[in-house]
Amino acid sequence: MDPVLILGGSGQAGTGTAALLRQWYPTLPLMIAGRNIERAQRVADELGAATAVTVDLGRGDLGLPADGAHSMVVAAIWDNHLNGLRHAQQRGVPYLSISSGLVDIAPEVVAGAQLPSAPILLASHFCAGIGVLGALHVAREFDRVDSISIGAVLDELDAGGPAGLADLERLFTASSAGLRRRDGVFTWLAASDAQAEVRMMDGTVVPGQSIPILDVPSLAHATGAPNVRFDYALGESTGRRHGGAPSIEIRIDVEGVAKSVSRYLVHPGGQVPLTSLGVALGVERLIGLRGEPVAPGIHTPESLIDPAYAVERLTELGASFVDASIPEYHGV
Repeated sequence: MDPVLILGGSGQAGTGTAALLRQWYPTLPLMIAGRNIERAQRVADELGAATAVTVDLGRGDLGLPADGAHSMVVAAIWDNHLNGLRHAQQRGVPYLSISSGLVDIAPEVVAGAQLPSAPILLASHFCAGIGVLGALHVAREFDRVDSISIGAVLDELDAGGPAGLADLERLFTASSAGLRRRDGVFTWLAASDAQAEVRMMDGTVVPGQSIPILDVPSLAHATGAPNVRFDYALGESTGRRHGGAPSIEIRIDVEGVAKSVSRYLVHPGGQVPLTSLGVALGVERLIGLRGEPVAPGIHTPESLIDPAYAVERLTELGASFVDASIPEYHGV
């Protein structure tokens, strides 16, 4: 198999993804691409069965040899010129992106429509789709889903390094509006109407806002729920507040006929392990290491990945689901 090309492979998400793939598939060839060859080489050396290259996302050929072959292209950073996408399309290999966000996916969608030569996985969801897959796992307990509410708290010290901070700034600059599905209608909310509160596991309430994120349409279409919202807050995580490292917690509230369930999806290591897992699951699926071949076209995480399998991998990674009814839970 040709190597998986990971753009931003020496960053937090790229390194975490590569480490998981190496754990699952010890001989899978990986190509760690970054702007700093020394840093990329260190990552490649630690992985084994990996090579390091420098790339220039502003160049149509990415600065790579014309005869180079890859099994897929992973954009673990923002592919701002979409040259990584074009590189994959010209070679007919899968492409996965995690940084475009709902407000920036239109160029990717149009590119996929104009040249449907390979699968394109849009995984610019929270934690690369792990929040959606976790919510769908919870929703499987229901015959009919009427409402899904997600509340995620990201620790200020866990925003993902310079590239992650730049992504957050770019996305929030693009739109301060919120997006919810309300009574079956996808509705844009002015910034003042998008304000929200997120309750953390230890009872702390953090001010946040409903944001325009792919999780909303993904969950709405996957479940048919007429009411879906995703509230996001940036603040001190439960883990750090109780003397530990920055943690991540995603509150999932699902309501149906005469039934409601509230759980937290938590990980003591913060968002990077979850994001890396989301990307690794996508890579595994797209290059045919699990499941049926993926057809060319636009895909999202929940359209390719079984939530039950994702939860198995989450458990292996040290994540857990916690009943939200447990008072002042501190066990992050």
